[in-house]
Amino acid sequence: MNHDGQTMPVSSPTSPEPGAHRLSLAFTGSGSEYFRIWIVNLLLTVVTLGLYFPWAKVRRLRYFYGNTLVDGEPLGFHGNAFKMFKGFAIVAAFLILYSVAGKFSQWAGFAAFLVMAGLWPALLKSSLQFRLANTSWRGLRFGFDGSTQDAYRACLPLFVPGLLILALFLIAPELHTLGQTPQPDASGAIAYGLVMLCTAVMFPWILWNFKSYQHSHYRFSTEATRFTVKARSYFLLSLKTVGVTLLIYVALILAFVAIFGAAAAANGSAGMPKGPAGYVIFGLAGLAFAALAFPAIKLYPVVRFQNLVWNGTASENIRFNSTLRIRDMTVLTLKNWLFMLLTLGLYWPFAAVAMTRMRLVAVQLESSISPDALLADRQAAEGAAIGDAAGDFFGFDIGL
Repeated sequence: MNHDGQTMPVSSPTSPEPGAHRLSLAFTGSGSEYFRIWIVNLLLTVVTLGLYFPWAKVRRLRYFYGNTLVDGEPLGFHGNAFKMFKGFAIVAAFLILYSVAGKFSQWAGFAAFLVMAGLWPALLKSSLQFRLANTSWRGLRFGFDGSTQDAYRACLPLFVPGLLILALFLIAPELHTLGQTPQPDASGAIAYGLVMLCTAVMFPWILWNFKSYQHSHYRFSTEATRFTVKARSYFLLSLKTVGVTLLIYVALILAFVAIFGAAAAANGSAGMPKGPAGYVIFGLAGLAFAALAFPAIKLYPVVRFQNLVWNGTASENIRFNSTLRIRDMTVLTLKNWLFMLLTLGLYWPFAAVAMTRMRLVAVQLESSISPDALLADRQAAEGAAIGDAAGDFFGFDIGL
């Protein structure tokens, strides 16, 4: 790398070496270090009414990337905060335009939504390209070579339920009164319910389509990844998630009934406390059971999908192996929640560092050629920074 921060070409890779090379991932960041970055970012973002957000994001990414070691060497993030700010401003303008258009008429809001939806796949592709082109390892940039056409194809399933819902609200304005009086006619409510059911059924396909596009186009040196997971695996894991959720709820309800039944029997004829005391006891018990249920319900798909995605991502000479465990994630999550509650949220940076470390160290890379042989002179083209801002506004995550 030269003094201007530009990556210099290096020699082409040599012939593959026999045997596998294991490249471990490690995270060396600490909660106390990140706390200082986080608190400054938070204060400046609040003081500037959000305008500092792109600079805060760059500082955060540089810290997390710089403390992520692959085979003992840190990643680097080279994104320009000012470019990201321009993208941030453009996407914000689109969102404001959509909000304002909806105030004038439903049709204007619908037209604004169509414009945003039409641009979104291109922004998604640019977001992935921008992030990877500004990430490096041992001086060589990563890349993303997915096409805009493939981005539109990947996002197509996402548009179907959204357009159906909007069309229903435009055709049947009475649906706006759902949950209010007077109630809308039964046909409109049934149509709305069918659209929501269609969305739920399509969700595994939507998620698979996006991950397939994302993980089939990563590049480093001469290596290009492919995604080998089939759509049926996403549907099967989604069904398992629903089943696990139902089992957890049933188990907790039975435990709740058993505990209070035993307490009532122990009190004899007095029964359970009445009045405010009884409400407090039931309320606290309900919160306790919810606190136990939510981590298990949330973490099961998080862990299983991480393992599914990365174990199904490979290139010609590199494969990933993710062994994240639900038990470890549950224990860490409960610990993080407890300390965030005790510190009124100030423990959040420590929790973020701990969670990042656990998810990273669960992943290993196995290469059939040596790390030195991966350093080629291939540079990835830098994408437009506007796409990176779009990824933030719409909540898509291109990392682990």
